[in-house]
Amino acid sequence: MTHILAIDQGTTSSRAILFDAEMSVVAQAQEEFTQHFPRSGWVEHEAADLWTSTAATCRAAMEKAGVRARDIAGIGITSQRETTVVWDRATGKPIHRAIVWQDRRTAARCRDLAEAGHEAAVTRATGLLLDPYFSGTKAAWILDNVEGARARAEAGELAFGTVDSWLIWNLTGGAEHVTDATNASRTMLYNIREGRWSEEMCELLQVPMAMLPEVKDCAADFGMARADVFGEAIPILGVAGDQQAATIGQACFTPGMMKSTYGTGCFALLNTGDEAVTSKNRLLTTIAYRMDGRTTYALEGSIFIAGAVVQWLRDGLRIIRDAKETQPLAEKADDGQQVILVPAFTGLGAPYWNAECRGGIFGLTRSSGPEELARAALESVGYQTRDLLEAMRADWGGAGETALRVDGGMSASDWAMQFLSDIIGAPVDRPEVVETTALGAAWLAGQRAGLYPGMEAFAEGWKLERTFTPAMPADAREARYGAWKRAVAAVQGV
Repeated sequence: MTHILAIDQGTTSSRAILFDAEMSVVAQAQEEFTQHFPRSGWVEHEAADLWTSTAATCRAAMEKAGVRARDIAGIGITSQRETTVVWDRATGKPIHRAIVWQDRRTAARCRDLAEAGHEAAVTRATGLLLDPYFSGTKAAWILDNVEGARARAEAGELAFGTVDSWLIWNLTGGAEHVTDATNASRTMLYNIREGRWSEEMCELLQVPMAMLPEVKDCAADFGMARADVFGEAIPILGVAGDQQAATIGQACFTPGMMKSTYGTGCFALLNTGDEAVTSKNRLLTTIAYRMDGRTTYALEGSIFIAGAVVQWLRDGLRIIRDAKETQPLAEKADDGQQVILVPAFTGLGAPYWNAECRGGIFGLTRSSGPEELARAALESVGYQTRDLLEAMRADWGGAGETALRVDGGMSASDWAMQFLSDIIGAPVDRPEVVETTALGAAWLAGQRAGLYPGMEAFAEGWKLERTFTPAMPADAREARYGAWKRAVAAVQGV
């Protein structure tokens, strides 16, 4: 067995990537699926689309590479986190569309719980904040809005899971209802310090514990993908949420190391070792990974809209036809204009956590056009990243000394990464292998299978492609960031 199959199930598409014994990509396939927006602020997926697109891309990647199931030592799974599926244990059919992590329908419920004084208990147990971003209130909403669902859940007839659990259930033909510690830590139902589902949180959010999956380490035996999917059975050996998988793929194994992934959203994680640091700046305390029963923690800052702002330029404003057009437009923008775009399309994430505010554009002139909007869109990602780093530095002093390792689709833009370095005033390191999310999942499965090296050797093999260093004068940096902060205050009505 000479290959590892990595499943990377994302918010807008599913991908499968085959890695060889040297952890090099030999083939990949990708398939987009439909996004559903039934109301303003609501985002849904057909759960069946997540599964069928995943299975199809796995088979396509194997066919491209000429690799058979008997050549694959294991499957690693990484997926969008917090997205919530509830299904019938007997039939395997979802009782409602999957509610996506971006969805804000439970904002009022979260606000009511916060006003009742429950947020401190939530943070103490789960490391999270009371926000509709997380899975717990989404699961409760499904139970309250699908006829008979709550009674069936309490009777043990329904299963809850994040996307990894849903995929494993389907891969194993319903034999396994499991998740890993990183995905569990994003549900608002899991006590990250005690390493178990929290009865207190389940009672508070009204989610029956009978619905919950078994929680395993990130590298563990998650079951066998059934033979009728791939021709022969393949063991599932590694699972991590997408941002934690990217942290692993970036080899951020030492406390103080940081990575930021630029996909649909942007997520920065700071490894804090065996210390679960409680943020004073509304960051999240989360599980970075759990290996051999030992938990490593992280501080995380979540930005809801990063690459999605480029999709908005394409699909909303229709000023570009392809994401690749954004950088050439930005390069042509008028330097005399300072257009600020706050992409709070579904509210603001860390460190603001404002589910109610919406986006805004500031500094428009009569001559503002597609070029200025494209530049403002790319710059918004840099500004939001600085917001996260400022909060991390305030919470944990070691955050100020480490270069930022970046990955994800937008990290391929030299222009965007240079602006990021300029606005944070620190180096930005881009690796040779930018498929770090899939690589992290592959490494988890590969080292479990004995095909890949251990943690230390894997970290030594990390390769730098380019470092971006700050070129913007300090006074200009602070002036521009000040304008951003004023724009954020404006969309929040502060």
